[in-house]
Amino acid sequence: MLPPRRVRRVAGPLLIGALVAAVVLLPVLVVVAVLASLLLPGRWRALRLLGFGLVYLVLEVAGLAAAAVLWGLSGLGRRLRAPAFRAAHYTVLRLLLDVLMRVAQRLFALRLVTDGASWSPLDDGVPGSTNAMVVLSRHAGPGDSFLLVHTLMNRDHLRRPRIVLKDLLQLDPLIDVYLNRLPNHFVPADPTGGTGSEQAIADLARDLGEEDALLIFPEGANFTARRRTRAIQRLQDRGLLAAVRRAEAMRNLLPPRPGGVVAALRAAPHADVVLVAHTGLEHLSTVRDLWRSLPMDKTLHLRWWFIPAADVPRDETRLTDWLYQWWETIDDWITTTSAAEQPAQTARGTDAPAAPGPTVEPAGPGGDAAGP
Repeated sequence: MLPPRRVRRVAGPLLIGALVAAVVLLPVLVVVAVLASLLLPGRWRALRLLGFGLVYLVLEVAGLAAAAVLWGLSGLGRRLRAPAFRAAHYTVLRLLLDVLMRVAQRLFALRLVTDGASWSPLDDGVPGSTNAMVVLSRHAGPGDSFLLVHTLMNRDHLRRPRIVLKDLLQLDPLIDVYLNRLPNHFVPADPTGGTGSEQAIADLARDLGEEDALLIFPEGANFTARRRTRAIQRLQDRGLLAAVRRAEAMRNLLPPRPGGVVAALRAAPHADVVLVAHTGLEHLSTVRDLWRSLPMDKTLHLRWWFIPAADVPRDETRLTDWLYQWWETIDDWITTTSAAEQPAQTARGTDAPAAPGPTVEPAGPGGDAAGP
């Protein structure tokens, strides 16, 4: 159960204390990480993870300090909802995510390749040049969420994301502070809150502007074999036999939950839709997964499909079928892309030397990859 907000706010001072302790003990931590790395497979496994952890901690503290300054400047929180202060919060988040993603690419030797056509021929990064947007993405761990939000917010697109995410993510102090100040929705762990969540999602979508993007993960959770079995069983219990057959045919994804998507797209008939697929981060759901995967030396593939608002069905039945069709397309793309990437990963080997830095960085959804 999620602790009350006042209790969660204690995490801020604790993070500052942890950062001070890390700085004081840094020489010892580095020596321990180096010795541990010598005993572990891979190149500097423990040292890389220590470096990323320290950067994440610094960014958390810096972000919370910036949030405190903005709170004071807003009249002790009275004007936090004003457009200028919302824009300032988005700017801070964009800068923090940019640093985090660059560090992750360098430390873990990640290469990012974006396939497919751009989400819009008019999407040139100029605010107001494109339509409002609803982004529907597969779910494959926290890494994909950071990556996708960073891409939406980066200097090429400057979108203001509104995110539908699990309420337990509020245990991260930075997410808790910033995303509760901005228009987002935390889905409660209690499944009985589904109806309220659909209304909240509709409210988020209704006033989407030209610079906004509503991000939804229709699966609702990371893919695992157990979750897939449970999801198919729920469809069987509801007598949705056609959906059961389609869900059983998908090998990489959970069946999409149409409730939130239907609510969003019916509330925002003016919004274009972007479908997002990616592969390469599927197995990184926990710190243990991250530890076992280092050094990564991976190529992450993203694929975007742009659907203009006029081509998106609004009737619930047709929209549900349309969503399943796209999820089947994404499942096929993941299967094909993963199969094509496997020989390259085998050739590089798990313990291959790390790349000197990010080989490829996204110029934006669908565009040719370019350097920073």
